[in-house]
Amino acid sequence: MAGRGRKIPDHIVKIFDKYVENKTRILNKKEAKDMLMTEFGLEETEAEVMFNTFDKDKNQKLSVWEFQAFCMCMGEHAQEIVAKFKELDKDGSGQLDPEEARAGLKELKTASGRNLEEKEIEFFVKTTAGDDGVIDLGEFTSLLYRLKLYNAPPPPK
Repeated sequence: MAGRGRKIPDHIVKIFDKYVENKTRILNKKEAKDMLMTEFGLEETEAEVMFNTFDKDKNQKLSVWEFQAFCMCMGEHAQEIVAKFKELDKDGSGQLDPEEARAGLKELKTASGRNLEEKEIEFFVKTTAGDDGVIDLGEFTSLLYRLKLYNAPPPPK
């Protein structure tokens, strides 16, 4: 499995281990959603989307490696990312249509502080949206990570 042999940061393991039994380092969907809601303040529907996004092998379980990917994308910014998503979701559908996504990307600045150019906005909308043409919370999180807007801070020393 990808990631084996690399050490997972202690702060990630510490959160994950609160929810596992017998140090299995695997959570079923309910346990994983409970963790996402408790530790990151997500609502159940948001936790569901995040679980589905980060359950990369689609086995209805979240491994510590998949949780690490979630932490790398969202870090301590989960509430901020969800709030931004809801702000951009003008019609309250739980998804960003291409117009909402374009409008939102025009407002965002890159990690270096510049606004995205039109061609960059079009690229990110096209490469982020699912087959249905809309962007859900999980895809939005991945997009922000690709833009390096919400890189998780390094663990405390």
